Amino acid sequence: MTDLPDLSRGPAALSDHRFPCDNCGADFRFDPGHGQLVCDHCGNTASMDAERPAKVAPIAELDYRAALTANLPEAEIEETRVSRCPNCAAQVEFDADIHATECPFCATPVVTDTGAHRHIKPRGVLPFALSEAQARKAMTDWLGRLWFAPNGLQDYARKGRAMQGIYVPYWTFDADTRSAYTGERGTVYYETRTIMRDGKQQQVRVAKIRWQRARGKVARFFDDVLVLASTSLPKRFTDALEPWDLSAMEPYAPEFLAGFRAEGYAVELEEGFEEARAHMDRVIARDIKFDIGGDRQRIHSVDTKLGKITFKHVLLPVWLAAYKYRGETYRFVVNGRTGRVQGERPWSTGKIVVAVLIGVLLAGAIGFAMAVQQ
Repeated sequence: MTDLPDLSRGPAALSDHRFPCDNCGADFRFDPGHGQLVCDHCGNTASMDAERPAKVAPIAELDYRAALTANLPEAEIEETRVSRCPNCAAQVEFDADIHATECPFCATPVVTDTGAHRHIKPRGVLPFALSEAQARKAMTDWLGRLWFAPNGLQDYARKGRAMQGIYVPYWTFDADTRSAYTGERGTVYYETRTIMRDGKQQQVRVAKIRWQRARGKVARFFDDVLVLASTSLPKRFTDALEPWDLSAMEPYAPEFLAGFRAEGYAVELEEGFEEARAHMDRVIARDIKFDIGGDRQRIHSVDTKLGKITFKHVLLPVWLAAYKYRGETYRFVVNGRTGRVQGERPWSTGKIVVAVLIGVLLAGAIGFAMAVQQ
């Protein structure tokens, strides 16, 4: 990826993530296992330091309010060639010489768009740490543990086509917050009452709550609130891939994307902050309850002032497989750092029916045995 060209001078060619081997001219790819570039054609390798610029910009935050008013520096904007899948709406970046392919998210045939997509540059990238072979093993092991999966699914997945390495877009948000609140603090106490039970008087202790007004202030700095900027995968999948070791994030460099694809963000910045703000509000409510103290808490009002809000566009690594099995598409995702797996799974109707029948027979046998004993 490069800085946005001066469009006033006419169309400019978009750069891709290809790095020619200095030995044979074929393309290098980033090797997760060794953290270097490797040529699959001749075996030549190159260190990342050799390919990257001498000075790599640190992972700096960008001003959120400046972005909303389109006042970001032009160097923070880039232009890429992106195709939008007609089935799942994924926006995936393609090299300039690719004109038709399958969507890596749902296996739908796609004819790529030749238009340019202008968007905020990534600031950070979490490089792949697992190779495709390691990700495939994690996936097949996960499939092997599924109950009531159709026979042959694991073998089908193991023998299927290669998994796709995708960098999925996320936003991170930082914000300094100060919240004034009003509420009530509840203290539990007990009263003894006399009740009638089985014709007899009995004394019981009844819990009561004494409420007292409370007000105060809490403050919290939020660092790297992570928000998915993709809509192409179910959020329950990507949430289940967490945690991400964001401390290992590198300043963005296109060399990390060599041999992989990058998805363009579909969740715009303002929409992403709305989700981040909802997360912040939940944490602030927890802080307020802790500050109120007591045995019970009620929150009546919260007035939160936001200081400077900053953000980053970052890319996180996911190995993805989209399989057609008996006419249906099933997707599996693997955290490219930890190997954690999530996915959709088919069910074997035959196995479920057999299991139900076995359960009924076992229940009947147990019932008959108990009847005989009586």
